[in-house]
Amino acid sequence: MDKNIVLTKPFSLEKESDGDSDYRAPNLMKRILSLFKNVRPGSDLTRFQLPAEFNMPKSQLQCYGEEVYCGGCDMLSRCNNGESPVDRFISVVAWSISTRRPVIFGVAPYNPILGETHHVSTPNLNVLLVQVSHHPPVTALHATNEKEKIETIWCSYVVPKFNGAAVEGQVHGKRELKLHNHGETYEMNAPYLMIRFLPVPSCDWVGNVHIRCPESAIEAELCYTSHTLFGFRASRKSIKGKIIDSISTKILYEINGNWDSIVTAKDTNNGEVRVIYDAKEVISGLQTPVVKDSEVIICVWGSESAVVWSEVSEAIMNKEWEKATEAKKSVEERQRELSRERITKGETWLPKHFTLSHSKEGGWNCFPIQNWVPPSPIQTL
Repeated sequence: MDKNIVLTKPFSLEKESDGDSDYRAPNLMKRILSLFKNVRPGSDLTRFQLPAEFNMPKSQLQCYGEEVYCGGCDMLSRCNNGESPVDRFISVVAWSISTRRPVIFGVAPYNPILGETHHVSTPNLNVLLVQVSHHPPVTALHATNEKEKIETIWCSYVVPKFNGAAVEGQVHGKRELKLHNHGETYEMNAPYLMIRFLPVPSCDWVGNVHIRCPESAIEAELCYTSHTLFGFRASRKSIKGKIIDSISTKILYEINGNWDSIVTAKDTNNGEVRVIYDAKEVISGLQTPVVKDSEVIICVWGSESAVVWSEVSEAIMNKEWEKATEAKKSVEERQRELSRERITKGETWLPKHFTLSHSKEGGWNCFPIQNWVPPSPIQTL
C-alpha cells in the first residue's frame, strides 16, 4: 500500500526563513485571544490540546531530530577530530549551541502519539527518535556515526507552565554525546523556551546549560538570555559562559556571543579570541529531507511522523483548517482507542528501540537497544 509522506522544511535562521515556505500561520491575535479563554495562570499544559490553527505542519519528534541531523556542516565530526580533550570539549560546546533553532511565535508542533517514530539519515549520521511516553510526553533520541564511533542519546520531556503573560517550556531529561574513540562522554542539559505574549509576542531560548565530561574533568557553564528595552525592542539572542577545569577550578575559556550569529571563545592564558560557532554556516540554507528512491517508500515505517501526520500537514499547508482539525482529531482518537484496548486487555505498551526507567521524582532515562542506528530511507540532501 502506498504511503502518504509529508516532509517539511527544517527551521533556518529567522532572517532567511520564518518557517516552511508553503506554510503561513492564521491570524495571530485571534489565536492568542482564544488561548487566554482556555487556559489560566498556573495551568499544566501537558494535556492541553491545541486546535490545528496553532500547529505547524511538523511533529515535535521532527523538531528534535532537526536539531541533530540538519546542519550546513558536520559539527559532530569536528568534536571527534579535536587533538586534545580541551579542543574536543570546545567543539562539543559549539555543537550544543548548534542545536538551538529559531522558533515561530504562536504555533507549535504536534504532540507525538505513543510509539511514533522519526528516522532520518545524513551521509554520516543515522538518527532515530521514538515517542516512548504520551502522558507525560517523553521522547527518546539515538543518533550514531558508526564509522567514527560517535553516539548521541537524548531523553527529552517538556513541562510547560502558563504564568499569565508567558508560557515557560522547561526541557527536562539527560543528553549525552559519546566519542567512543576517545573514551569520552559529555553530559548536558538544554535551555528552556520562553514564549511571551505581552507586551510584545516573542519566543526565546533562555536559561542555564551545564556541560561536563567526567573523563577529562572539564565543564562548561552557559547562560542563554534575550534582553529587551522596556519590553519592546528585542536584542540578539545572547549566550555567555565559561569552560572550567573542574579539578583546579581554573577558567580556561570565556564564551561570548549570540547563538543566532557568532559565538567566540577567549583563551584566558593568552587572551586569544577565536570563533567557535557561526550560525550562518550551520543553520542557513537547510533542505527538506527526501525519500530519494520512490521504490523504497514501502520501507518507511507506518509509525513515521511524516506518515502519521501527513493528512493534517497537507491540510494545514493548504489552509484547510476544518479538514486539518478533523484529521488531527482522527489521529488523536485512534491513539485513545488503542490506549483503551490495552487497558481492557491488561497490556503494557513497551517501545521496540529503547528501554526506559524513571524515578519517583519524575526523572526519565532512555537506553537504546541497538548499538548503532540503521540507515533510513528518508535522507537529507
